[in-house]
Amino acid sequence: MSEHLPDPARQHDPDPARQHRSRPARQHLSRPARPRTVLLRGGEVHSPADPFATALVVEGDRIAWVGEEGAADSFAEGVDEVVQLDGALVTPAFTDAHVHTTATGLALTGLDLVGVGTLSGALARIRAFADARPSDRILLGHGWDAAVWPEGRPPSRAELDEATGGRPLYLTRVDVHSAVVTTALLDLVPGIRERDGFHDGAPLTGAAHHAARKAAYATVTPAQRAEAQAAALARAASLGIGSIHECAGPDISGEDDFTGLLALARQGNGPRVLGYWAEVIASAKDAERVRELGAIGAAGDLFVDGSLGSHTAHLHAPYADAGHTGAAQLDAEAVAAHVAACTEAGLQAGFHAIGDAALTSVVAGVRAAADRVGLDRVRAARHRVEHAEMLTEHTIAGFADLALTASVQPAFDAAWGGAEGMYAARLGADRARTLNPYAALLKAGVPLALGSDSPVTPLDPWGTVRAAVFHRTRAHGISARAAFTAHTRGGWRAIGRDDAGVLVPGAPADYAVWRTGDLIVQAPDERVQRWSTDPRSGTPGLPDLTPGNDLPVCLTTVVGGRTVFGPPNE
Repeated sequence: MSEHLPDPARQHDPDPARQHRSRPARQHLSRPARPRTVLLRGGEVHSPADPFATALVVEGDRIAWVGEEGAADSFAEGVDEVVQLDGALVTPAFTDAHVHTTATGLALTGLDLVGVGTLSGALARIRAFADARPSDRILLGHGWDAAVWPEGRPPSRAELDEATGGRPLYLTRVDVHSAVVTTALLDLVPGIRERDGFHDGAPLTGAAHHAARKAAYATVTPAQRAEAQAAALARAASLGIGSIHECAGPDISGEDDFTGLLALARQGNGPRVLGYWAEVIASAKDAERVRELGAIGAAGDLFVDGSLGSHTAHLHAPYADAGHTGAAQLDAEAVAAHVAACTEAGLQAGFHAIGDAALTSVVAGVRAAADRVGLDRVRAARHRVEHAEMLTEHTIAGFADLALTASVQPAFDAAWGGAEGMYAARLGADRARTLNPYAALLKAGVPLALGSDSPVTPLDPWGTVRAAVFHRTRAHGISARAAFTAHTRGGWRAIGRDDAGVLVPGAPADYAVWRTGDLIVQAPDERVQRWSTDPRSGTPGLPDLTPGNDLPVCLTTVVGGRTVFGPPNE
């Protein structure tokens, strides 16, 4: 029996270069017991095992074979299902190495101000949202960015009180490191006006922000939380994301949120979820408690500092637009103690660090831990650093020597880089040009894992790869192949798995099928980006990610041999 699935995008797409790589058609041959075997053929398979591969065989939850069309004939009669790819591209599924799943889902299902271009527009959207949700005890929203508004300032508390009719509102800035709230929300948090980070008339930061967030998220019901998490996982699957690294912690989301998400993911209807819990570890008992939560590391957003947008990243020299250097939340001694305790317990450690002073503290602390417990043990643990934006030659060398993984978000540069961007406003043009030096990290041998930090920037894997290639500071851009590897295999390596994130025999059957145009080998320098379109180069191609071109469209996402987006296996 053959099943041909309609593809409206293909039917109305005038570009024949995209039309020929269309939605795969499935031929169901039988329904035997597990493990099922599936042959995908007639496409483009991105695999280092065979740069000319057009087919692959999946057996149960593993890749069994990758090769060319002629050899696929020998498998056709012995498999349970044949998928005709019709020229579609098959790649490893993406891994997003930094996600806040519930917050992403709440943004998808609630008040989302990302992309709103004016303060007046934001207030209008807040007012409409409040009118539409009369029964919500606390209104939750995300995504305002006064740096791009012509008014040049966040909404005042009085404006928010008016827009909400005096109801409690918690509204995070796009970087999630500060928030504006209504008077009614402040009144729900005893002592908030005395906490660090409260300045009347300014967004909440630091301890005041954490207290407001805890109070706001405490009102989210289990049903609302499950709905938000399911929405985020479904969005990820629809974008070809097969795994996400959830970055949770006591100052971020709470234990019930974390354990609920892991339980939801274990149902197997969406991407894998690998959880990090950001809590300082001082003993083996602490480490065991983190494991009991289901976390694979005491890492993720364990804050050494804050963010540039909120003026809370810790710098060596003052901000260009503020007379201070931000704030340190952990110093080198605290970093060393955490890394040493985690290493002794066999647990991965990691930190959130953005400013150059914060990154100096991380490198110094990890090096001190290596002096205590041994460099080889520290390197083997693959500790990681999130964001790692203001690196220097010294800290890059430290990352390489200590085998620290840089978990980075290229969409930050796309959103805030460039001569007129937020980075330049906060740091000045010269310092801004040093941020996110991906080429230098790779040259030094530092492992990269790419992610979004969603909802800070959206889940968008191909857009993330594009942002890494076409960096706003040209010298920092990397090849599409390197960026793609960092967004697929890099995320697996970051959790200690070297056998996944690639389509080779024996690897987990986590893959995505795409409708796309011609495949090329692309470097960040446009003068050489098409040098190896000649198939004799033997390098697997990828879609042309030049800005302005359409990005690939996901047709199917498969995790562990199970379809989590697209036509189901039957």
